[in-house]
Amino acid sequence: MPLCVCACRKNVLELFDRYVENNVRHLNKPDAVNMLMQEFGLDEVQAGVMFESFDKDQNGVMSIWEFEQFFLCMGNHAQEIVKKFQELDKDGSGKLEQEEAIQGLKDIKTGAGRGLVDKEIEFFMKTTAGDDGVIDLAQFTNLLYRLKLYNAPPPK
Repeated sequence: MPLCVCACRKNVLELFDRYVENNVRHLNKPDAVNMLMQEFGLDEVQAGVMFESFDKDQNGVMSIWEFEQFFLCMGNHAQEIVKKFQELDKDGSGKLEQEEAIQGLKDIKTGAGRGLVDKEIEFFMKTTAGDDGVIDLAQFTNLLYRLKLYNAPPPK
């Protein structure tokens, strides 16, 4: 296993283990939301959205694997990602309507530093937006991860 993967996994385990009891590596929703608020500076609503998004089996519990997925997508950039989302959400609805999302994608640069072309924007809209055609915070987080804009911090 590459050093960076091992170091990232170690960081995930250390952070998660601060909130678990009796070495059981899962957190119920209130504990997971609290952890997301404390460790990543999210407010309660934002932390709840993230919990719902990363609770893949929808059982009301965040497993270590689900938290690792959150961490890989957001790293320590949670506040930055939320701030960018709020900037794009001009009407404050908590979702990016098609116009807001398209404009935001036009302004975003990929991890390689280039802007997206119209075909890419169309692709990301189709593969990111829900059935209602809008993008919520969790979908936006996933999009930024796919664009390789944010990821977990490098090992120290």
